[in-house]
Amino acid sequence: MILPGATLGILGGGQLGQMFILAARRMGYPVWVLDPDPDCPAAGVADQHLCAAYDDPAALQSLADHCAAVTTEFENVPASAIHYLERRLPVRPGAAALAIAQDRAREKSFFQELGLETAPFAWLRQAEDLTMAAQHLRFPAILKTTRFGYDGKGQRHVTTASELSTAWQSLNTPEAILESRIPLQQEFSIILARAVDGMMVFYPAAENIHHQGVLDLSIIPARVPEALQTQARHGAARIATALDYVGVLAVEFFVSTEGQLLINEMAPRPHNSGHYSIDACVSSQFDQQVRALCALPLGDTRLISPVVMMNLLGDLWETGGPDWQKLLQHPQIKLHLYGKKVARPGRKMGHVNALSIEAERALSVLRILRRDWNWPR
Repeated sequence: MILPGATLGILGGGQLGQMFILAARRMGYPVWVLDPDPDCPAAGVADQHLCAAYDDPAALQSLADHCAAVTTEFENVPASAIHYLERRLPVRPGAAALAIAQDRAREKSFFQELGLETAPFAWLRQAEDLTMAAQHLRFPAILKTTRFGYDGKGQRHVTTASELSTAWQSLNTPEAILESRIPLQQEFSIILARAVDGMMVFYPAAENIHHQGVLDLSIIPARVPEALQTQARHGAARIATALDYVGVLAVEFFVSTEGQLLINEMAPRPHNSGHYSIDACVSSQFDQQVRALCALPLGDTRLISPVVMMNLLGDLWETGGPDWQKLLQHPQIKLHLYGKKVARPGRKMGHVNALSIEAERALSVLRILRRDWNWPR
């Protein structure tokens, strides 16, 4: 076990890195962060900010020299950086899980190898693949880059096969996947933590509502049939076991209008839909990330209160910013701001957790808040 007092490291200094550091420092661990952005949210709370590229040899050696173990905030860390660190100290999760999560095509193929259902898709690596994909997939469909796409970025909606070539050219990417759009009834996520000894714990499923490709609301407990939640937990556990995963893992699922469970993607880290756990669970997903990284026993994931998480996007700042006075008049709302200096449409600036005796009551509070802000999503 790596005990309090030891220094931990993290690659990535966004809000997930910031929240990991806050959890670690509360538990007695100093934290060094490597991030090339001098104004990254984690810089203000880290014990040391290495402002350098993720594959900078001197910065990586500094992490290796000063840290007992290292984790990551996001999956698109250069593989060379992970391999460099893994030869010197524990890195959790490891390179194998990150490599699969970095590539949508590899990820979906991996899911299918495990016997997990995905939406029908085709892997496009050259122009000739477009014809074959158009013949075998149903439209409408979504064309996605295989790498670096998130929050709706790197995607094109393709209504008919005739639009595919233009969409492919507009993405300007060497590889992509084309995925049939399935009529959906619900979306939800399963977040688990897996320890070095293979023990796993699960957080309550979060029902997720998106707007323009970005997570808007997460509702807990999820209004999803328990049988589907159980099936999803089994699928997520199969993924974690196959990868010999250590850390926090989020897996997103779709429920089709026909009631079929489909796996969408995984995130080898804490997830936006798990932010509710900071205020509504015995141990947050970031507490759990610290515990797994340090080979400690995993914490209790029990839900203390029904909760709805709402993202605060940069759109709200276009008209002067949220009305904090109206927000803070609601005693059941917990506010989390990330300290980002620049607000842009779609950028996650913070989130709120609304706690109540029922999730529907928490939703009602957020609807009132949105009405007062003239933000009717």
